Amino acid sequence: MEGFAKLGLSSWIIEQCKQLGICKPSPVQENCIPAIMEGRDCMGCAKTGSGKTAAFVLPILQKLSEDPFGIFCLVITPTRELAYQIAEQFRVLGKPLGLKDCIIVGGMDMVAQAVELSRKPHIVIATPGRLADHIRSSNTFSIKKIRFLVLDEADRLLEQGCTDFTKDLQVILGAVPAQRQTLLFSATLTDTLQELKSIAMNKPFFWESTSEVRTVEQLDQRYILVPEKVKDAYLVHLLKKFQEAHEDWCIMIFTNTCKNCQILNMMLRQFDFQSVALHSMMKQKQRFAALAKFKSSIYKILIATDVASRGLDIPTVQVVINHNTPGLPKIYIHRVGRTARAGRHGLAITLVTQYDIHLVHAVEQQINMKLKEYSVKESEVLKILTPVNVTRRECEIKLECTDFDEKKEINKRKQLILEGKDPDLEAKRKAELEKIKKQKKKFKEHIQETMQKKKDSVVRRKQKKNRLRQEKKAAKSQQ
Repeated sequence: MEGFAKLGLSSWIIEQCKQLGICKPSPVQENCIPAIMEGRDCMGCAKTGSGKTAAFVLPILQKLSEDPFGIFCLVITPTRELAYQIAEQFRVLGKPLGLKDCIIVGGMDMVAQAVELSRKPHIVIATPGRLADHIRSSNTFSIKKIRFLVLDEADRLLEQGCTDFTKDLQVILGAVPAQRQTLLFSATLTDTLQELKSIAMNKPFFWESTSEVRTVEQLDQRYILVPEKVKDAYLVHLLKKFQEAHEDWCIMIFTNTCKNCQILNMMLRQFDFQSVALHSMMKQKQRFAALAKFKSSIYKILIATDVASRGLDIPTVQVVINHNTPGLPKIYIHRVGRTARAGRHGLAITLVTQYDIHLVHAVEQQINMKLKEYSVKESEVLKILTPVNVTRRECEIKLECTDFDEKKEINKRKQLILEGKDPDLEAKRKAELEKIKKQKKKFKEHIQETMQKKKDSVVRRKQKKNRLRQEKKAAKSQQ
């Protein structure tokens, strides 16, 4: 344990690491912990499964033990499941301190959370939306004296996409003190983080993994080129093959939408696979239950959207299957990072259709590595093609009979209400905009039609003139 001692950590922390089987620091820990201990801001970028969480948990616990007060540290993370996992690490490593933590995420009782916050826990782990709601609506707690602000999966928190955390982060950053240590950690360094790196003040420490390949060496990365309509049959065939050869293997399947995730789960259960789904349309308790069952190997297959692609550490995952090719290379890096963690071996297979070739090239360029083809006997897949397609269609019909799409609409209405908007007025406004778009399209088509008619009439007149000229010439030549 000399490695951890050299980093300036106390003997009780080193003993806790020893009990958890953490014998020597990983490169990200070795480089970032001393800088954090010196009181510097820090940005760490390393491969998935390389121990980034411990790189900020250990020095924070060390500083907390020297000067304990609440609220000492605020950790912001993009997903609820990741918030619970980080809290687990704080609890385990900070057990000798009698650490008090508090998890503030959506889908849970807000009043109970407000009570917990008022008790001044040492560590608060939160998702941006729910914490911002508490800051706006409550004055029973303050984060004005925190020593540490941690943004885990910082690239996801700071990017502006379909789930934009900007407004919530502005509220949170307005409530924390200017004099603090800010720590940012991620597996992918985006343009936003590069920009942040260039404008950062306070002598921050930057560390990025120097390896050319962006994924771990122990990960075997493969692809299967499949026609779009045969994808599900290939998936079922792969699962049968893996489960026959290795009964104890745990498999994660990533897909692009909540609906597709639900359908795949229903379909696989029809084929007697012990599977469970995880997506954002599920209630929070269902999400926790699904993850707990998968972690404890009650279910061997987890079908998930990208809500499970970041940070989740499930040691038993041997295989990751991408049911769809991710649209962004960084999403691929995070998905396949659910296996081959902490030095273990793993396999990642991506089902690539005829429309995804360019996406695979983008992934290969980002990870500096060519994906190898995974060989599958097509004749065996064709045997199960019809029953798989029929079962999928049956599952789609069953899902249509439920209120799955209605739930989505209810969630949208809730979101609009939280933003202070009237859902009915927004619906009317949307309908009006749609109407204006249709009118514009109609007008554009009318103009194009009129222009085409004019062109056609000009062409006809020219043709008529040419015909008359030719007739006159013919008449003269006969004379």
